[in-house]
Amino acid sequence: MSKQALTAETGRPVGRPRSGFFYEIKKNWLVYLMFLPVLLFYICFILKPMYGALIAFQNYIPAKGMLGSQWVGFKHFIDFFNNHYFLRILKNTLVISGSSIVFGFPMPIILALLLNEIRSNAFKRTVQSISYIPHFISLVVVCGMIKTFTASNGIITQLIVAMGGTDVSILSNPDAFVPVYIISDIWQNVGWDSIIYLAALTGINQELYEAATIDGANRWKQTIHVTLPGIAPTIIILLILRLGSVLGLGYEKIILLYNEITRETADVISSFVYRKGLIEMSWSYSSAVGLFNSVVNFICIVAANSISRKVTDTSLW
Repeated sequence: MSKQALTAETGRPVGRPRSGFFYEIKKNWLVYLMFLPVLLFYICFILKPMYGALIAFQNYIPAKGMLGSQWVGFKHFIDFFNNHYFLRILKNTLVISGSSIVFGFPMPIILALLLNEIRSNAFKRTVQSISYIPHFISLVVVCGMIKTFTASNGIITQLIVAMGGTDVSILSNPDAFVPVYIISDIWQNVGWDSIIYLAALTGINQELYEAATIDGANRWKQTIHVTLPGIAPTIIILLILRLGSVLGLGYEKIILLYNEITRETADVISSFVYRKGLIEMSWSYSSAVGLFNSVVNFICIVAANSISRKVTDTSLW
């Protein structure tokens, strides 16, 4: 008889379980095969283009290429910090992004909680479908609708006139740009963003609600003491991700809505990069601004994750 015991099923010696990187790949090769397209996507479109960030430290000239262009160090960063528009665009970015988090982030949670209380499945599905529709409308079309509705003869402007206001285009008022941006952003994304919270609600143990009912808790107290704690990890993770893009406002909606009158309150870092890089062709300068933006976003997400891990024991890593 062999000194090593044999398994009854395979007849192989019993010993230390096989492990290792290549063994895991061989064992789960189908899973890794499914992951391969995602890996290639990030390599081709995320990691490889990072090499181009080097032009932020050069006086980049396309004809000379990255190897032939002159190295200038942190010159473009210093020029950006000394630019008289720096404080304005930084303030506008923080105001718009902060307002989106304060007013926009809770809205999908509230919608998900309200939908969770609806007992009629037909009505619930109808509300969900209607709330999803704006997300699938082209951003160009959405901005066109906003301009039409807020024009001097638009329906929203006429409602304001009926309440005693003036028939002046809303987007010609610099102070009105941020509210218009935030409200339209909520309308466009609240339904779609609520999907993940609705999925999280389905994972809450129903016995907790039964126990709360026995203890005399009404629907409001059940929401406070059962529902919200049940989806708290999801809320925290999404909030961390949102804070990680606090300076990452997209330029598309901004440049489609703003004009020379509202640029004072509407111009943000991404729209500044768009003008410098694509219109003025200052590639190195715009790359430096974009790199600064990415570094700040990285610091924000790391800080938010660290604070969350210490306070709530929930974090991304």
